[in-house]
Amino acid sequence: MKVLLVYPLFPKSFWSFEKVLELVDRQVLLPPLGLVTVAGILPQEWEFKLVDRNVPAVTEEEWEWAEIVILSAMIVQKKDLLLQIREAKQRGKRVACGGPYPTSVPHEAIEAGADYLILDEGEITLPLFVEAIQRGEKGGIFRAGGEKPDVTTTPIPRFDLLELDAYDSMSVQFSRGCPFQCEFCDIIVLYGRKPRTKTPEQLIAELDYLYQLGWRRSIFMVDDNFIGNKRNVKLFLKQLKVWQAEHQYPFSFNTEASVDLAQDQELMDLMVECNFNGVFLGIETPDEASLELTKKFQNTRTTLRDSVEIITRAGLRVMAGFIIGFDGEKTGAGSRIVQFIEQTAIPTGLFGILQALPNTALWERLEKEGRLLSKGSDIDQATLMNFIPTRPLEEIAREYVEAFCELYEPERFLDRTYRHFLMLGAPKCKPPAKVPSVVDLKALLIIAWRQGVKRKTRWKFWHHLFSIIKNNPGVWDHYLTVCAHNEHFLAYRQIVRDQIEAQLSEFFAQEAKLKVDEMEDTSQKVKAIAN
Repeated sequence: MKVLLVYPLFPKSFWSFEKVLELVDRQVLLPPLGLVTVAGILPQEWEFKLVDRNVPAVTEEEWEWAEIVILSAMIVQKKDLLLQIREAKQRGKRVACGGPYPTSVPHEAIEAGADYLILDEGEITLPLFVEAIQRGEKGGIFRAGGEKPDVTTTPIPRFDLLELDAYDSMSVQFSRGCPFQCEFCDIIVLYGRKPRTKTPEQLIAELDYLYQLGWRRSIFMVDDNFIGNKRNVKLFLKQLKVWQAEHQYPFSFNTEASVDLAQDQELMDLMVECNFNGVFLGIETPDEASLELTKKFQNTRTTLRDSVEIITRAGLRVMAGFIIGFDGEKTGAGSRIVQFIEQTAIPTGLFGILQALPNTALWERLEKEGRLLSKGSDIDQATLMNFIPTRPLEEIAREYVEAFCELYEPERFLDRTYRHFLMLGAPKCKPPAKVPSVVDLKALLIIAWRQGVKRKTRWKFWHHLFSIIKNNPGVWDHYLTVCAHNEHFLAYRQIVRDQIEAQLSEFFAQEAKLKVDEMEDTSQKVKAIAN
């Protein structure tokens, strides 16, 4: 069986970092871990080709070669996923779909022409799909029936199928699921509230494979909450610490975690000793009432500001997610988020408008209340909310745009990054010194020219850089990497403003049309009564 694995396009977003990737001659931030895991689970006597459409397009030769096309996508990839299904069907190919988006909204993939839906987690449903293929079945929907697989049986992903030079970071996964119950989150819907982990030996084997393939850059642990099972993650980190030292620290790591990481010094120390240098926290909002309403109780147990400082001083650069638009939110939420980010000196704050994701507790509540504006899945980072909020939509949208643009004003971003890295704990492991590549040197010179010569940030840039080298010399290269991130935000600020303004204009037009229709309807009723 000749299988063409296709990963759809991502729209430009907070995380796409196009301008930064251009500096280091990379095309995409992260690879499609789901598809290379699928390739590892399917029969290894099958032949595989993988096309990440964020790198190249699918060629006619690849379409011709394929006997079956398998696609996986998240909701933000919806548009291109549906397009690729139609492209494959026009060429007479059988099409199978899976991943978070088809699992959440299966009927949309069926309407586009998909023959097979491989839903839920592939360790359970892919074998069902293979059996159907072997029986000669031309279609089918394969579900896990509520069962969650034991991920200790998951084989090593087929990283060899990737065009490694195209990616800035690699992806691996240690666990699935999260113990918390945030109302807006679909992770607990897709993967459950009982975190399931791989064995330490299992994940070390994946790192061994990446090492053998020649990978020597950053790795992102894609777990939605890396510390969901603290006992197991500590067992893994203790083995990873030894492996990293034996291999002279070939990888640096980043991941996502809940803020209760700050309450476990041993865990933070282990992460830093393994060469973890950053962690993404889902802070969402500094408004405690909103956190309680959305059931993010883990963020109310300690002071968020203290938690961020503790994690930073431990040696982990903090990235954080923030959301505007919660029910009961008071005017000025955008300004309060900006104030919190400035007070905690978090360089990178992912900031979005609340969306009701399909099948979440928030979705179900809003549906019962009759507040869902759309039951479709047209959602991305610069989309207005898909439900009726408890304060004016225009107010929320304006606060979002102004706050985002304020956060990523170049001088403010540079100052915040500087303060964060002065506070950042020094590294606890010592990778051997490496000679910078030509690409890295070129990127450094471009950043120095743009931020240290051309722009009005010039004096701050050089002052902050030399101060970091003097006061926290172990992190100067990491500091410059984060300074480079604002090359992306400078451009993305305008994208956010333009997209939100366009949606607001459409919203006002629809409101005006509704009012005209209501007036005409009233007029017709009056005339009918008069007659």
